[in-house]
This record gives sequence, structure tokens and C-alpha cells, in this order.
Amino acid sequence: MTGFTPRRTVIAAALGAATGLAATTAAHAAPTGPALRPAAGGGTVAYRGWTSRADWRGGTHQGTRPSAEAHSGLVIARPVGTLAYADPHTGTTADWEYATWTSPAVTPGTPAGEAIVSWNARTPVGTWLQAELQGRYNDGTATPWYVMGRWTSDDGPGSIRRTSVDGQKDGKSSVWTDTFAIDDTAGGLRLASYRLRLTLYRTPGSTLTPTVWRVGAMTSDVPDRFEVPASVPGLAGGRELVVPRYSQNIHVGQYPEYDNGGEAWCSPTSSQMIVEYWGRRPSAADLAWVDPAFADPQVCHAARFTYDYQYQGCGNWPFNAAYAATYRDLRGVVTRLGSLNDAERLIAAGIPLITSQSFLKEELDGAGYGTAGHLMTVIGFTADGDVIANDPASPSDEAVRHVYKRRQFENIWLRTKRYNASGKVTSGSGGVCYLYFPVKLSEAQKRALASVGVR
Repeated sequence: MTGFTPRRTVIAAALGAATGLAATTAAHAAPTGPALRPAAGGGTVAYRGWTSRADWRGGTHQGTRPSAEAHSGLVIARPVGTLAYADPHTGTTADWEYATWTSPAVTPGTPAGEAIVSWNARTPVGTWLQAELQGRYNDGTATPWYVMGRWTSDDGPGSIRRTSVDGQKDGKSSVWTDTFAIDDTAGGLRLASYRLRLTLYRTPGSTLTPTVWRVGAMTSDVPDRFEVPASVPGLAGGRELVVPRYSQNIHVGQYPEYDNGGEAWCSPTSSQMIVEYWGRRPSAADLAWVDPAFADPQVCHAARFTYDYQYQGCGNWPFNAAYAATYRDLRGVVTRLGSLNDAERLIAAGIPLITSQSFLKEELDGAGYGTAGHLMTVIGFTADGDVIANDPASPSDEAVRHVYKRRQFENIWLRTKRYNASGKVTSGSGGVCYLYFPVKLSEAQKRALASVGVR
């Protein structure tokens, strides 16, 4: 049983060229944002996001500006150039006007071995965006501009196909689908600072524009570890959130063009559960394309609109966060947490989370399967601190709720190294999770998110 094909040969600190499509702009010094948080077993994690009018104004604009809306986003003010983009997934070449925004430089408190960029945006038909990262190493040299995603919420004839970009590397670092990683961290090389760049595209002559509500990067330096320290149960004992239950397995064989349903759909199935927990869901018109004979058509919809045409799957982490944020006033972030205590603070505030883990069948009692990579939704904790999860790798919607032993769950989620079924050393996610939440939050929810570095 696998929830998504492993996208990296190694991950986290164990991980040891395409350039940008628009012109490079100058960097400006800036604060790092939230303080770094200790991760379980050592190491640090930091997330820095840009979300406000002040944030957008703090970057370098080439043809972009903050929007006038209450929740200010980044939009095209005037195009600064035209690009002929050859879409590798449709075989067509089309011209696109573009404008760019470049963030100030961010210097994490601890240099990083990995970075994951995520974004939230609205892209009307005939528009799209590209997110990039450029870093500076602690040896004083710089990375190229790495493409972290080309994304649109549409996949019709007037749009590009959303895609990651393979083959990006400079001999010191590489991009593995959605993750920037230092190739050889054992030698001490790290990412000392970084900038993000957004390029917004539209059909020439159009007045439409993408609107980006949030862009951010999670940087981390999580040590190699097969085992992580056990946390002591905390705030959320006995708290369980009422989250819809959807099985990925009832979709086996559906829509081969979106990776064939079933075990490949853990990420969009988990995403759809949380989207609906927050009271959002696709409309009847949105679902009109789904075969009416299929149960839970919204899961098919989520799979289609998280699908990465290069990765050929629905497990691209930032694409899932971006999908969630296509719903009204909903936001999504990809980050790492340091322990189940972080998750307990979120649950106590009413915020469920989606976790990424890999394990052998015997490493998680009650699951009944092993996986090279799987997403599931943490919805609560028992009075004893065990994890209550909506696990989409279940035979029916009714069977989705599981209780997993705290120690087992925490270790398979937070470790970066593990042994596979053949006894070979392979990777773990190092605590990766998706956090989806509405724009309007209670004070308790704001504090819970801030406690894990998300503002």
C-alpha cells in the first residue's frame, strides 16, 4: 500500500538546471519572520510567509502590485514582458504576458538542509503562476533560480498543465518534485538565506490576473534519525474534531489520467476531508464532469485539481495546499512539526492537520498495511494521548476512523530514516504536514498556528 510514489531518493537532512523564466531582481535584507522552533531530536524548522499589503510592498515589484481587496493579494499591474512557453504536457507553445515579485532575502536562524515553498492563489482561466526559490549557501555561493512549481487551478484548453520541474541541480543542491535539498549535508553545506520569486502570467491583451494571497517557505535542518524522542501527552487528550470521512480505496481504477484512484489518492482524499471540515466543498457545477456512478465525487475532483503532470500523481505537497486555498477564504501551508505536542495544540484549537509518513506493516498497529509514503488526517487524541486519525487507506468511508498508538505514530511521522521491506535504508518525511485554515480565525487558533511558526 502506498499513498504516493516516493519522490526523493533520500529526504530531510539525509539528502545530500532549470533557471527562472523572468529576469532576476535585486535582493533586500529583511527580518526572518517567526523564530525557529526546535524539532524533536534536535534541528530546527522555520516558516516565513508573505500575506499582507505590507509584506507585498516589502518585496521588489516588476509590473505587480498589492490588490485593493480587504485580504490583500499580489496581482499584475502591467506586464513587463512576454514569454513563449512550450508546455511539455500538451505539446503546445503559447505567448504569455508576465510580471514578477521578488521577496526580500530571508536568513533563517539556523542554516537549512531543505526548503519547501507553498502558495495560495486564484488563477482565472487563461492565467497561471510560477514560484521560484534562489538561495545562498553558507560557503558564499548562490543557487540558480529553482522552479518550485508552475501552477494553475484550471486544466482546460486555455491553460497550461500544472507541473513540477525535474532535473534541477547545480552540483550542490537539487529539487525533488516539490522540495529543495542540499545534496550532501554531511559536508556541512547548508542554505544560509533565500529569496522567493513569483511570476504571474496571463494571455496577452487580457485584463485578467492571478491573485496570490500567500506565498511562503519552510526551511529545516532535521538530523538523520531512525528514532525520535517520545513526547508526553499534552493539551488535547480526549479531544476529537468532527471531520468528514472519505476512503481513497473505494476509488480504485477511477480516472487513470489522474493516477488511477485508490492507493494513489491519499493526499487529495485527506485534503478534501479538511476542506469540508471548514465548511467548503465543490459545487454541483464543479462536479458535473465526474461519472455519476462514482461515490464521493468531490474526492475525484480533488485528485484532478491536485494532479502534477510531471510527477504523474496527486501527492505534490504544495499543489495540495494550493488546491485547498482555491476555496473561499481558505488558506493552506506546507510545513514541518517537531512533535505530537505541536499537533495537540492545533487540535485543541480546532485545527486538524494532514501528516506524511512511511512505515512497514508491523510498525503501525491497526493500519493493516505498509507504505513507502502516505498522507492521513489527524483529527484528535484519546484521553491517553493516542492519535485519532482519519486514514483514507480504508475499505470504506465508515472504516476511515482509526486510533493509532502515540509512540508508533510519532516515530513513523517524524523520523527521516527507516528500513524498507527489503532491509534497505530509505527516507521518512521528517514531520511534514499540511495545515489548512480559514482567513478568519479565533484568537486561540491564531495562537496555535503561531506556536508552530505560521502567521
